[in-house]
Amino acid sequence: MTTAERTEAEHDTGPDAGLAPLAPLAPLAVPAARAEGCPFDPAPGVERARREEPVTRATLWDGSTCWLVTRHQDVREVLGDPRFSADATRPGFPFLTAGGRELAAVKPTFIRQDDPEHARLRRMLTAEFMVKKVEAMRPEVQRLADDLLDRMTAGRDSADLVAEFALPLPSLVICLLLGVPYDDHEFFQERSRLLLSLRSTAEEVRTAQEDLRHYLTRLARSKRREPDDGIVSRLVARGELDDEEVSSMGRLLLIAGHETTANMTALSTLALLRNPGQLKRLRADPSMIKGAVEELLRYLTIVHNGLPRVATEDVTIGGRTIRAGEGVLCTLNSANRDDDVFPAGDALDVGRDARRHIAFGFGVHQCLGQPLARVELQIAVETLLRRLPDLRLAVPFEDVRFRHDMGIYGVHALPVAW
Repeated sequence: MTTAERTEAEHDTGPDAGLAPLAPLAPLAVPAARAEGCPFDPAPGVERARREEPVTRATLWDGSTCWLVTRHQDVREVLGDPRFSADATRPGFPFLTAGGRELAAVKPTFIRQDDPEHARLRRMLTAEFMVKKVEAMRPEVQRLADDLLDRMTAGRDSADLVAEFALPLPSLVICLLLGVPYDDHEFFQERSRLLLSLRSTAEEVRTAQEDLRHYLTRLARSKRREPDDGIVSRLVARGELDDEEVSSMGRLLLIAGHETTANMTALSTLALLRNPGQLKRLRADPSMIKGAVEELLRYLTIVHNGLPRVATEDVTIGGRTIRAGEGVLCTLNSANRDDDVFPAGDALDVGRDARRHIAFGFGVHQCLGQPLARVELQIAVETLLRRLPDLRLAVPFEDVRFRHDMGIYGVHALPVAW
């Protein structure tokens, strides 16, 4: 009997319901580190679950359990179904860390709210990230990328790509968009690191959260006195939000706007260096860059421990009954390797049509800033390949430190030479 059959027996209400069910197999422990042999791949236990028991049980850090949903179609169903709530204050919501639970105790951002409040707040930002507006930013993003590479390569033949290119590029862009002084980038990057670390204590998360809240609240107040063309100033000018609410939205954009793209840029570079045949194809035909970025997003999927939801009603997913009040983690990285949707999904193929990937999530909560992330990644990858034809790792691959300890996957540093 499979785990699925055992769990269905537990939920059976038929004439044999009084029989003692067989004990289920041991749930997977999450968060789970990615594969040691190939750190681009999802955790081995999660991959095995997708192939054998795609909706299975998982044990969280505090001993509580939730459901793990690992297949592409099942993940889309959960994320697209309003019966699965993103509200972190609901009983049963699955937290990956003590710090994550601590964040739920303060006023949540709109990604941790359901409609209609989620939709009301999200609509205030939709115009800021529309494709046409973001595309108009390409010349400025390209200028920033070139300036960073000019400084990185001046009189040198090696550098840490994370510190000198991958991180400052999206940080500069999001600061420009928000109207946040880039001189403060070390302050908010350090707080972001604490908020995203799987090892941060509840106290560390609480302090980092308060630091950012105070910083952005002061910034919102300053924009009331001296408005500019940044997003924070425009949110203030709408008159619908108080300074605390503007601070909450600004915090979300500030953290998401640099952490995700920075890690995707570095990890994409490393993945291409580890796949020289794919790198050669891209160098030979730069017109493939846009499609290659979609494939890199699919292949790497840096939100690697899953998107959390909690059921508000009994729902059947993948043949399993998820009861009201039970938590769910949707593992995007495993879903994006689903061979039924992406044949030979464990291979990087820059010529693949990867447009069905869900690296940005799915449904009403999918990433608002994905048009900006795409533009930044396309420019970053193209510029690196064009300007550094001899780009290579400056250390053995085994010495690269991967971010197994963070909620957003990537590398802590990427020493490269050219």
